[in-house]
Amino acid sequence: MSWINKHLEATPAHFVYLILSAFLLLYALFSALIRNRLHLSEPPLATLVGIAFGPQGANLISPLRWFSDDITQETARIVVGLQCFTVGVQLPKAYFSRHWKSVGMMLGPVMAFSWLITAAFIYAVLQTELMTALIISACLAPTDPVLAASVLAESNFSKRVPRRLRHMLSAESGCNDGVSFPFLYIGILFLIEQTPGSAIKEWVLGTVLWQCTLGLLIGLVVGHCFNQSLRFVERRNYISPAPFLVFYFLLAIFSIGIGSTLGVDDFLVAFGAGYGFAWDGWFAKKTRETDLPEVLDLLLNSSMFVYFGAIIPWRLFRPTEFTPSITPGRLVGLLILILLFRRIPIVLAMKRFVPDIRTYREALFCGHFGPMGLGALFLVIEARAMLENGTSIPDPHPPKKNEHKEAIETVWPVVCFIILGSTMVHGLSVAAISVGSHYTRKEGERAPLIGGESDGLNGMVHEGGGGESEPSVSGDEDPDPPDHY
Repeated sequence: MSWINKHLEATPAHFVYLILSAFLLLYALFSALIRNRLHLSEPPLATLVGIAFGPQGANLISPLRWFSDDITQETARIVVGLQCFTVGVQLPKAYFSRHWKSVGMMLGPVMAFSWLITAAFIYAVLQTELMTALIISACLAPTDPVLAASVLAESNFSKRVPRRLRHMLSAESGCNDGVSFPFLYIGILFLIEQTPGSAIKEWVLGTVLWQCTLGLLIGLVVGHCFNQSLRFVERRNYISPAPFLVFYFLLAIFSIGIGSTLGVDDFLVAFGAGYGFAWDGWFAKKTRETDLPEVLDLLLNSSMFVYFGAIIPWRLFRPTEFTPSITPGRLVGLLILILLFRRIPIVLAMKRFVPDIRTYREALFCGHFGPMGLGALFLVIEARAMLENGTSIPDPHPPKKNEHKEAIETVWPVVCFIILGSTMVHGLSVAAISVGSHYTRKEGERAPLIGGESDGLNGMVHEGGGGESEPSVSGDEDPDPPDHY
């Protein structure tokens, strides 16, 4: 035994390789069964793996021993930015020229309401300062593109949802992590700036114009330029097939690098680059038979949720010196309020102003599917960094003394708890809807397998594709097939 122990190298890093790859292998083996019959997605399963093998479980994965806030921030930046880029690429060609009003309503009134109502709940339930509540709610206002992609990706369930709704929710999720920056910085700047005037000036010039507006323009220009460059070299056979496919991933990383280096909105740069790169559908036609986005989703997104499961700050979900009002009961109550009232009421109220939402059942669906995930994780670290040192680069660990100590200590556990709850609720919602749809039918109309129905969900408009002859993918010239999609 001593000879064996001498040769074993059971280091934390080696356990990560072993456990993460084992989970991904098992998921890959049964992916069709898990997604199409059990109606489960990767994020909740990956989070449970992180919890089971993390410090609160087997303690084989302890990221906080060798990871810090800055590494967590950069990892989340890459994963979320890549997903924003993917959304931009996969939207139908020239999508915003036809659907700008629907997406605009979701990014404007719906997101603003979500931010304000969530802040009100946080302020009332956790008894925080108003600016702290506004900062936390800004982290939770956007729809997470990673979680949204796991629900809206190709599966038996997603095919039961009209394409126009899937496209609208995807477009919203790709944009609103970037659009959330003006909401986030309102609370931050009023806390750290000396006067309200200087806070407003910095918000308009630094956040709205520099980070968001310039970031989106840079992304669109970068995407269009590389679209033309790739077309040029492909026509002359200067590029081989393998680099052609990898170009997608490299351009996403490049756009994130430009955004982070210039200090503009990384996610709007990434989304703009993806949309500008694939706006005419040419790249999608060339790569239609490949599954590169799905491969990257499985590797990066699932790994990040395992990591999140392992770093959940369980000990901070109870009162501390700086967070006396945080208790498990209040956090659960806050989660329920946010899930019920953050989006559903405003989407129902705005239904007649959103052309792509045709029925109240569709409005209820779109209101419910606004998950909070890795985008919120990035934003909360960004918020902590600004409160710690006035920059977007976080300290490796929170400082022991700071004039904004209470806000710093509050934002992290609250956002992590809501992410955990949203991951589980929204990740399991597909299974709940599928099973519910099965048992609400008459016995003779049910599929042989529970939740195995393949026709469109009740209460939604499906005929004619539910859209205006929308291409099924970017670059597809054929209209949606009638009836089912």
